[in-house]
Amino acid sequence: MTQVIGGFAALDLHPNILAAVIATGYEEPSAIQLQAIPVILAGHDMIGQAQTGTGKTAAFALPILSRIDPTKRQPQALILAPTRELALQVATAFETYAKQMPGLNVIAVYGGAPMGPQLKAIRNGAQVVVATPGRLVDHLRRDEKVLSTIQHLVLDEADEMLKLGFMDDLEVIFKAMPETRQTVLFSATLPHSIRTIAEKHLREPKHVRIETKTQTVTAIEQAHLLVHADQKHAAVLRLLEVEEFDALIAFVRTKQATLDLAAVLEARGYKAAALNGDIAQNQRERVIESLKDGRLDIVVATDVAARGLDVPRITHVMNVDMPYDPESYVHRIGRTGRAGRTGRALLLVTPRERRMLQVIERVTGQKVSEVRLPDGQQVLDARIKKLTSSLAPLVADAEASHGELLDRLTAEIGCSPRALAAALLRKATNGQALTLAEVEREQPLVPTSAPRERSERSSERSDRGDSRERRAPVPLAEGRARCRTALGARDGIAAKNLLGAILNEGGLVREAIGRIQVRESFSLVELPEDGLERLLSKLKDTRVGGKPLKLRRYRED
Repeated sequence: MTQVIGGFAALDLHPNILAAVIATGYEEPSAIQLQAIPVILAGHDMIGQAQTGTGKTAAFALPILSRIDPTKRQPQALILAPTRELALQVATAFETYAKQMPGLNVIAVYGGAPMGPQLKAIRNGAQVVVATPGRLVDHLRRDEKVLSTIQHLVLDEADEMLKLGFMDDLEVIFKAMPETRQTVLFSATLPHSIRTIAEKHLREPKHVRIETKTQTVTAIEQAHLLVHADQKHAAVLRLLEVEEFDALIAFVRTKQATLDLAAVLEARGYKAAALNGDIAQNQRERVIESLKDGRLDIVVATDVAARGLDVPRITHVMNVDMPYDPESYVHRIGRTGRAGRTGRALLLVTPRERRMLQVIERVTGQKVSEVRLPDGQQVLDARIKKLTSSLAPLVADAEASHGELLDRLTAEIGCSPRALAAALLRKATNGQALTLAEVEREQPLVPTSAPRERSERSSERSDRGDSRERRAPVPLAEGRARCRTALGARDGIAAKNLLGAILNEGGLVREAIGRIQVRESFSLVELPEDGLERLLSKLKDTRVGGKPLKLRRYRED
């Protein structure tokens, strides 16, 4: 496809939106943006077929923001997303692109957060509403006219919404909006169910289809490690022991996570700092300058905070939290391996995130090899190597400059030169463990992934409603409670449907949910014991596949 001369400037976007795009560091539109932005700007309904990682969020966010009137204090655009995580990601993108549009407000509407403030923000005139279908229907029950002023509707990842059982909710939402609205539908695939929605609710839609291009990052050595979510900090510390890096940027998802990890690293003696959206511009500039000149060696950052970061001495990128999509992964690891240099990128993967790893490999066209966490011997060898490197330059003229002092000290203390050298080493290493037994006592190794893999394979068999899965439930992990729903395989329910509904409406992170076992006539879900009654109360009106979830604590006796 021919590239548009002038990049984003040639797409007729609102000047303030264009300025915000330039400020993010984006230079050229992606293929989906080149095709979709003019269609949406012209007011046409559209069906966009594009995979995650092609830049589709900007493809609908930029033209819709260009068509919104910030002086009108009423909802004008509604973006529906299948999960809480995606809704937050899309809302953040809209806020980024709308930074130079005074008066424009964005509200994210999803389960797990109080309904009152969400409804108040909509009634107060937030022009952009990004929502999960289930929670939005809850708001419509309270105020059926809450969407009466919507002019632009986007269904993002429509195929995923249908997989998660939101068809009935979508019909309720369609009826609550003006028929004159513009409707844009994005989906990676176009099954019959999606085509049915398009025929019923879109008016003469234009079709845009983008084949995912392989994004290559050949100058960067990539590797991943399987770890449990609660062991990430321990894994990071152990990796830093053995990785020979000059400067490193560690990516996490939230502002709080940047502060938490930076504090952990500083406590272990690393020169580290946090970089997130709450940090003032002058402070950000100081952090970057300190990274460039060696006063800092590690920066812990969110995706947005690291945009445009170009520090030549960055040799390593560590993805402590999985990025939301492959495009973000490519942007992250592009912080290293620049200008012909080599770089190394490490990715921590929890068992639930392995599918995203497969997507990343497909989009980049490269295998991200698996490595094991360093064992105690590797850590010990690395520590001794660093100690050797620091002492070797000092030995050359040490005897000439400090030989007499050595003789005097050994005489006054009454010890051998070997004993004095050992004492000085102890002082210099500040109590650091330097024997294998001490290293292994100091910090338990993160377990290998094998036990979890066996557990997940067993879970997957039960998720498919395997008729052989008649055994009593496996023992619960500490801190979890088992809950039961009457929905099962005979209702057309799969584990991912239950997972999506609970994530959307319960406000949990994926790691908080344990095994999901789908049987023929019921399903079992492991949830956190702490706050379980509050969670079940949040989920009391949740529906999956149009049927009530009705989760209850499961009494095995």
